[in-house]
Amino acid sequence: MKLSIIIITLDEEKMIGDCLKSVSDLADEVLVIDGGSVDKTREIAEKSGAKVFVNQFKDFASQRNFGMEKAMGEWILYVDADERVTPELREEILRYAQDDNNKVNNIAAYKINRKNFYFGNHEWPKIEKLERLFKKEKLKGWYGKVHESPKVLGKMGELDGFLLHYTHRDLSSMLSKTLEWSKIEAQLRFDAHHPKMAVWRFPRVMLTAFWNSYITQKGYKVGVVGLIESIFQAFSAFITYARLWELQNDA
Repeated sequence: MKLSIIIITLDEEKMIGDCLKSVSDLADEVLVIDGGSVDKTREIAEKSGAKVFVNQFKDFASQRNFGMEKAMGEWILYVDADERVTPELREEILRYAQDDNNKVNNIAAYKINRKNFYFGNHEWPKIEKLERLFKKEKLKGWYGKVHESPKVLGKMGELDGFLLHYTHRDLSSMLSKTLEWSKIEAQLRFDAHHPKMAVWRFPRVMLTAFWNSYITQKGYKVGVVGLIESIFQAFSAFITYARLWELQNDA
């Protein structure tokens, strides 16, 4: 068996179908690691022929590690439910997963370019490079509760083609995710003994978040969507640090 695809889900009935279509016939097995969905996510995945495992969601690193343990392939590709594999990337994956030069050059994993789309089909200017394709024996695990990262033994290569990421699709889902993930972000900062929150820290973190999104990542090029997204990033920073303030005052 050459390639296993691992998809992490939690209440993704609206997105999982198209995700699975984009990887159909690409891998020897598709594993859906579900965090306890209460919608039709698992039903849709099972009908598509994916192997579905339920593992109560704690964090993304734990879900990715669980999938790694279940995967039988020599190579593992991680795809999120709100991502799509383009035909160009598909060809790259098929070619490199079977390339004997990986052994010669000690290539253990590949970074993949990802395009982000907000509020439908509004493409964000910044292209991300993410580690997503791994030689299983070289992947030692994922670490980090929120912004998880892999530990890999060997060299990192890069693939052409793109993952398409349809994130921040509407304000309601954005808000619910922010309220949930800000708890974890705040706790991590509290556990790391972040300096006491003062009045001046709030505008600083909010302006930094806005500047990074609107200016550094060139969100201004996306018009109204860029402005909304950048203001929301500032709001998310505020919620995280307001929660940190709560933790510090309750301690």
